[in-house]
Amino acid sequence: MGWRSEKFGASHEGWAGALLADGSEPGPAYLDVGSGPRMAETTEWWAYDGRLSSRPRAAWARAACACGWRGERRFPVEPDQLGGRGDFDDSGARQEWSRHIREVELRSVPLPVGLAERLEQLGDELLALADQAPLAAVRAVGELERLTVDVGHLAAQNIHADQIPWHAAGEALGLSAREARSRIVRYSLRR
Repeated sequence: MGWRSEKFGASHEGWAGALLADGSEPGPAYLDVGSGPRMAETTEWWAYDGRLSSRPRAAWARAACACGWRGERRFPVEPDQLGGRGDFDDSGARQEWSRHIREVELRSVPLPVGLAERLEQLGDELLALADQAPLAAVRAVGELERLTVDVGHLAAQNIHADQIPWHAAGEALGLSAREARSRIVRYSLRR
């Protein structure tokens, strides 16, 4: 249901969150999806669309992100808009979240211009190779995996040696501190 950026994953998953008439966010709605020890939860607008009397009714929706960011614009969630089908247009909220993702991108550590261009060119060449010579593409991907393991390991060692705090690493990578730590530790263990 949520929106994801490939680059930032779950750290910046977005959704159209519910807002009550008083402007507050309701607590999470728990969803019974069958047997199992965990229940799914959400604060998305559709869980507060008035179909279940046990939950408060959303008056608005606004863009929300897993990082805690919330959009400023409110989008009305009116019963006559839904037509009983739950077909609220969340495109305005999604556009606002997309602007947030661009801001995260701008705050994250930039890649050197030449490297960013070469990586894009390499991606294009590998995609073409996968169509024209798939075995050669698999070999090239294997070489890249070896290279990325070595570079990732060295970078992780340097991050540890420089004692960069997890929250600073997370901000530089555009991830939560937890996800940055997980990635860096994973790179430090691979070799």
